[in-house]
Amino acid sequence: MAKASDLQRYLNNNGIPYRIIEHNPAFSAHGVSVAAHVAEKDMAKTIILQIDGKFWMTVLRSDYKINLHMIKQAFGAHHVHLAHEEDLNTLFPDCQLGTMPPFGNLYGVPVLVDQALAEDDQIAFNACCYTKVVKMKYEDFRRLVNPLVGQYAEPPFVREEVW
Repeated sequence: MAKASDLQRYLNNNGIPYRIIEHNPAFSAHGVSVAAHVAEKDMAKTIILQIDGKFWMTVLRSDYKINLHMIKQAFGAHHVHLAHEEDLNTLFPDCQLGTMPPFGNLYGVPVLVDQALAEDDQIAFNACCYTKVVKMKYEDFRRLVNPLVGQYAEPPFVREEVW
């Protein structure tokens, strides 16, 4: 699975309303958010981890930072690390590097969703390429993917103003 057209077919076959947003090429979660004119809190980024040797897809708000220690504690795991580029190419051969949609169920990869993202009404995410974003209701995403929701990320650092 999963060129952008395959993803669209999957959503259509499941009767899910969504919107495709085309934008100039962007290569980071922040860049995609800006290029697609989507609020960073609504933009999801997908990070692939290995937890004790098994691949997991972790989905979090694009303005949050993944916390491997939290994941290690949540799973009682011994080893948690980011997947290598070679792993991404193998797991998601039809997607440009780093643009996999958060539908791990389509690739046989279980999905974790950070609690902060799960509290949003909308979710937007890369659609297998550097120039397309899909935007849909979070509840529809949750129903299709059935992710394990927990606290896996931290909010962005907010500098306190000193007067």
